[in-house]
Amino acid sequence: MYYKTKIEDIVRIPPYKFDEPLIEVAIETLNETYEGRLDKKLGLLICVNEIEEIGDGKLIMGDGASYHKVIFNAIFFKPEQHEIFNGEVIDIADYGAFVKIGAMDGLIHVSQVTDDYINYDAKRQALIAKESNKTLDVGDLVRARAVSVSIKDESINSMENHRNSKIPLTMRQTNLGRFEWIEEAKQKSRNG
Repeated sequence: MYYKTKIEDIVRIPPYKFDEPLIEVAIETLNETYEGRLDKKLGLLICVNEIEEIGDGKLIMGDGASYHKVIFNAIFFKPEQHEIFNGEVIDIADYGAFVKIGAMDGLIHVSQVTDDYINYDAKRQALIAKESNKTLDVGDLVRARAVSVSIKDESINSMENHRNSKIPLTMRQTNLGRFEWIEEAKQKSRNG
């Protein structure tokens, strides 16, 4: 889910930017500072998109920059438990599939792909259901539900992000799974 949140902070404007429009520089600086940060309560900061108030600048001795108190609006992405996501499979491992959901990644453990037993094909980098022969490959579009959400405060740029902030997903329910599986199930129910 995406949220708009109001935040109060101090922004540092470097002296070489004093001749540029203050609001634009403040938004740019705030985005450079906060974009991609994870907050346990708010989620992932996508962008600072608007400044509601900006105070007069204060100078600190020994630093040529001006410091301004600001109230700004930011867009956050925070997945909620039981939320349904459409996403793309971006990586597959022997233990499951990583799926890009919104601005973050989720993990569908092999036990949550289908009711069928799942084998991992390392050569093809795919998950294959033993009885139904359903396959899950990198690039597949899927619909999944968040089983739970555990977000750690950190930067999204960390390579360990998908291991530290866990969004476990399931596709073991009606109308979830690879888009083609969902469509096949709908066709079967229509044809009786």
